[in-house]
Amino acid sequence: MPHEQIVIPTADGHCPAHLLTPAGTGPWPAVIVYMDALAIRPALIALAQRIADAGYCVLLPDFFYRAGAYPVMDPVVVFQGDLMGTIGPLMATTGYGPATRDTQALLGWLETRSDVARFPMGVVGYCMGGGMALTAAGRFPDQIAAAASFHGGALATDAPDSPHLLAPHIRAEVLVAGADKDDFYPLAMHQRLVAALDAAGLRYTAEIYAGALHGWMQTDFPVYDHDAAERGWAELLALFARNLG
Repeated sequence: MPHEQIVIPTADGHCPAHLLTPAGTGPWPAVIVYMDALAIRPALIALAQRIADAGYCVLLPDFFYRAGAYPVMDPVVVFQGDLMGTIGPLMATTGYGPATRDTQALLGWLETRSDVARFPMGVVGYCMGGGMALTAAGRFPDQIAAAASFHGGALATDAPDSPHLLAPHIRAEVLVAGADKDDFYPLAMHQRLVAALDAAGLRYTAEIYAGALHGWMQTDFPVYDHDAAERGWAELLALFARNLG
């Protein structure tokens, strides 16, 4: 399937990205994938390709571009070493504010593509990217009709930019799949997010996947869970099919 490596100008610099599309000429609905903190690597590109194979034009940006060049990470090696020492400095270069500025640029860039159906669009995020995807849905409600978070963390906190505070602005259908016994997304946080989604009257599914650990969707993570991941894939593609056409 077609796969381009591109660079998109943003308010803060130049964001490298992968663009993956189905075979043919389109136009197709667009999906932005918000990466986890292990960043762009073969498994994440394969994940984006699987979404593209389902009939979508998929944009996979590198949200760590502000940090400059860094090596491709092998999750098995990173998890065996100093995890936060490796990913912490990279994560410090982004966040909900920077990701929102980036999303504005990404949406504008997608609108210029003749092979992209302009609206509606979808977003999906993993781990660090889960909250970014929900934030994008709240910041750009006219463009985003479907938003998903898989094993996302910090989705409902006391921070002024916590994603759950944007629930009243979201128009998208939302899918939140949380990991079991996840310190980044404990049960109390899940309940707080659900309360916000309920209060906003949103169409949503929010579940904790019993037995699945933080990162279970990623094929190159030691905690990858095939059965739980396939369930997540089915729910994600159904979400997009319902809302993106």
